[in-house]
Amino acid sequence: MQTLKKYGIIAFIAASAIACKKDKESIDTEKPTIDISAATAFPKQCSQIRRGSSFTFRAKLSDNVALGSYSIDVHHNFDHHSHSTEVEECTLEPIKKPVKPFVLVKSVNIPGQPQQYDAQFQIDVPSDVDPGNYHFMIQVTDQSGWSIQRGISVRIIE
Repeated sequence: MQTLKKYGIIAFIAASAIACKKDKESIDTEKPTIDISAATAFPKQCSQIRRGSSFTFRAKLSDNVALGSYSIDVHHNFDHHSHSTEVEECTLEPIKKPVKPFVLVKSVNIPGQPQQYDAQFQIDVPSDVDPGNYHFMIQVTDQSGWSIQRGISVRIIE
C-alpha cells in the first residue's frame, strides 16, 4: 500500500510539472510588430500629404500568436512635442497655434485572429485643415493584450 501511495504522489507531481510547463509554453510574452518598410507601406517618416486629398494607410502587422486590433491617431505637432519612434528627423515648421487642425482617431478590429495582417484604411484629409507638421501614430494590440506603437512624423501641405 505504501508503494502504491508513493507512486501515486510521484505521478501527481509529474503530471503537475507537465501541466505547468504547458501553461508556460502557451503564455504569449511577445509584442506584435508594425512593418512599414515595404514599398507600398504608407505613410512613412517625413511623408507629405496634400490637404483635400485621400490616401490609404498601409502597413504589415504581425504577431507570434494572434493579432487583435490596431488604431490610428493623427494629430498636429505645431508645438514640436515628440513621440516619434523613427530615427530620421523631419524638418519642422516654426511653432504655431492650431486654428483648424486635422484630427483622426480610429480603431479597427482585425478579423479572424491572424498572425499576419495587411492593414489598409482610407483616410480623407479635408481641404480646410491647417497645413503643417503632424504625428501619425499606429498602435497594434495582440489577443493577449500586448501592444506596440510607431510614431511617424508627416506633413500636411497645401
